Amino acid sequence: MPRSSLRPDAVLVQAVIAGALSFAHLHDLAEAAGQSGWKAWAYPVSVDLLLVAAWRRLRNARRDRSAWTWFVIALGASLGANIATAGLLDLGNVPAWLRILVAGWPALAFLGGTLLVHSPTTPPPAEPETEEPVVPEVAVHRADEPAPAPAPELAPAPAPEPAPVKPAASAPVIPAALLDHARKLAESHRASTGSSMPADVLAARLGLPQDMTRTITDQLQLA
Repeated sequence: MPRSSLRPDAVLVQAVIAGALSFAHLHDLAEAAGQSGWKAWAYPVSVDLLLVAAWRRLRNARRDRSAWTWFVIALGASLGANIATAGLLDLGNVPAWLRILVAGWPALAFLGGTLLVHSPTTPPPAEPETEEPVVPEVAVHRADEPAPAPAPELAPAPAPEPAPVKPAASAPVIPAALLDHARKLAESHRASTGSSMPADVLAARLGLPQDMTRTITDQLQLA
């Protein structure tokens, strides 16, 4: 076993001394209050057990008011016995209120121990989660870095070429003599029949192509 583990702990030594003195003072006070024999030895055990139970409860729940209350009561009983046996109290003539307090301590200690052991431990309220604010990203441009190239501009789409317009067919040119001849034929037909000459009859009499006959008919306004 290493030598370091054999060194006495100063805190542990102080705890043993304080416990032994407090134990003896509680015994003497209980015996002076009329508790003799084994009863006088049971009182310091009861006070120390209540003090330890309250301390264990405080380790699990720091904000437990009940644990703090019973811890203060047990600590007050221990300190009160230490002070009372230091010569401030005549142990040969203990007052009545102290006898009543010592006689009622077992029931009080039992109640405190029961509440500390069987009361549920309430967990501390969970802290609400705070959402971290979203920091917008800012583009930082260093002076020694080249500036980003601008986006290439898209060339406009070429306009559609207009569809070629077919030139209208030019009307055939009718000679004046041919037009006079056709007019005479039309007038002769009107004089003999009393009605206008049909276009197909004029075309058959002249023996011309259809487009030229249509032009002559339009100019003569034949039905």
